[in-house]
Amino acid sequence: MGGGSDEEDEDLPDAESEPEEEISSDEEEEEEQQPPAQAYLSLMKSLAESAPNKAKRRKLDHQPSAEETPKTTEPKPQAETEAEETKVQKPQGAGEDPDFVDEADGEEEDQVDEAAVEDLFDEDDDLDAEDPFEVHFDSPKDDVVQARIKAIKEGGWTNQRAIENSMKIQLSVPKVEPTQEQPLPSRITGIADLKLKKRLKESMAPKRAEFDAVEQTVAPLLFNYHDLLYCDRTVAGGQSVRRMACLHALNHVFKTRDRIIKNNAKLSKHQGEDDLELRDQGFTRPKVLMILPTRQSCVKMVDMITSICEPSQQENRKRFDDSYVEKHTKFSDDKAEDFRDLFYGNQDDMFRLGLKFTRKTVKYFSQFYNSDIIFASPLGLRMAIGSTEEEKKLDYDFLSSIELVILDQADALLMQNWEHVEFIFEHLNLTPRESHGFDVTRARHWYLDDHAKYYRQTAIFSAFNTPELTELFRTSCQNWAGKARLQPEYQGVISNLPIKVKQTFSRFDAYSVVADPDARFEYFTKAILPSIAKRAKDAAGTLLFVPSYLDFVRVRNYFANNPAAENITFGTICEYTDIPVASRARSYFIDGRYRVLIYTERAHHFMRYQIKGVKRVIFYALPDNPLFYKEIAGGYLAKSEQSMLLEAGRGTVKCLFSRYDAMKLERIVGTKRVGKMIAEQGDTFDFV
Repeated sequence: MGGGSDEEDEDLPDAESEPEEEISSDEEEEEEQQPPAQAYLSLMKSLAESAPNKAKRRKLDHQPSAEETPKTTEPKPQAETEAEETKVQKPQGAGEDPDFVDEADGEEEDQVDEAAVEDLFDEDDDLDAEDPFEVHFDSPKDDVVQARIKAIKEGGWTNQRAIENSMKIQLSVPKVEPTQEQPLPSRITGIADLKLKKRLKESMAPKRAEFDAVEQTVAPLLFNYHDLLYCDRTVAGGQSVRRMACLHALNHVFKTRDRIIKNNAKLSKHQGEDDLELRDQGFTRPKVLMILPTRQSCVKMVDMITSICEPSQQENRKRFDDSYVEKHTKFSDDKAEDFRDLFYGNQDDMFRLGLKFTRKTVKYFSQFYNSDIIFASPLGLRMAIGSTEEEKKLDYDFLSSIELVILDQADALLMQNWEHVEFIFEHLNLTPRESHGFDVTRARHWYLDDHAKYYRQTAIFSAFNTPELTELFRTSCQNWAGKARLQPEYQGVISNLPIKVKQTFSRFDAYSVVADPDARFEYFTKAILPSIAKRAKDAAGTLLFVPSYLDFVRVRNYFANNPAAENITFGTICEYTDIPVASRARSYFIDGRYRVLIYTERAHHFMRYQIKGVKRVIFYALPDNPLFYKEIAGGYLAKSEQSMLLEAGRGTVKCLFSRYDAMKLERIVGTKRVGKMIAEQGDTFDFV
């Protein structure tokens, strides 16, 4: 799947196809004096004039297209079909990339949206002034929104805290004078409490009239267009999270599409009337972006969407199944539930998929600029955008009008390259560099004012919170409606280990986050390693867990090159270790040839090795995932006791932490203990 960016760029229109007109210095001065909307209006007019034939317009007297042809039509003989396919020469790379979209495939689609009235999802929907969609996007109170956007630009937020059903909620709202507390959205217990499109409500009512606990927790904030960081996603609750995310995405897409179609009809009826102003669009068609870790997670989202909207036809569904669905996945019996859930099926983490909706049809592999929802892994979308090293090949205009971003299983995304996620967010809601058939007379004013990022909703679902997620939420979630972080109160896993074991937590001082790696390394080499080296023979069975790969390289090199560790034999297993090499390291560890085994968090995440012969565990740093602590500190030592390699109760666990590990520490020792362990004068804490 790897491939270069040339292959990926076939998905998207050539970024160089429309030359920009040069602007004289006088014109530049005039533009500087114009307000942002007027300046952008001038730019878009010039782009439209430079490529008048770029977009085709569909007549309102709609003729059925190929995608709307009923399935009952008789298929062509296979030989005839193959003969026709040979007439069209596939561009280079099409056969190698299962997500490839041929440019010709999108020629019949409209970039200027003039879908006809018969394409309406619901013909008899009435406008509701209390509908969150109307309040947030279509008819927001301008004075309220502008005041909040100003506060966001100045970094002014007010934080409110509450606890509901053992869930800690922090609601952040732009600080506007006079400051007053904003109540949490009203409870939502079922479908009847939502402002849904009629079609969706009729589809969902028989299936899910009442919501479960997870859905009732997520729905009020999600459907009222608050940014959301939900830090309690579990395997059991995963389907509920998907259901709410997909229902919300469909509701948003259907309302957006129907508004555009109805306004198309109005404009057609009142042609020539200059006083009719209908603002219902962004720069490009895609409105929802779902960032997911694997193709199988994409399959689950797509299946949830089709189960909700129940389309009459699914165009290219067989191709989707061939490219995304893997039905035969075997796991050993010792794999954990969360591992099975994440890695069942197609584990490929390089994909991107456009989904387009009409009244009866869902079309897979639609071009991004003709799609309503884009599904992608961080790597897949990064490749589609292009390489930063070659600026001319970057194409991110299809992200300019995204109004809803959903990051599901964000904890799994953290185990991939998180820089790709940050890169994607940096390119959301930017002013497009080409017109793409954009109709400036239909654009919402807040798009022209470069305020789209303040209207975009971002929903992040993760099993736990991390500094990376917190930073993304702080810097990239600027929703004028506010944002909420939901996090459970933790009981801790130290008391839930399957065996009795002494657990020692040692705190070291670090003056800043930047200084933490050096302070941790110094503490380890001066306070921990000497005791191992002093009794090297007794050190057999020591598992050294090092979460960060950078720390892993540093520690490994110290063991290999420093005289202080010259009498300690050791092996290593990291995320880049080949399976045969890892097997040999595990074998040498259990028979004592390696007294110390250095093991990384990503290796455990992707492989879940069952390491035998462990007698003591040293956590160079705590894992982000508390389940890993339980599996390593409890599971490995328990197996050693069961196999008579370790006397009962003689196993030990030692953990290093600083005050910057508060999030990890809370999940392991519990919410009630973490404050004292971070702030108390003592630096050693023992638990049995």
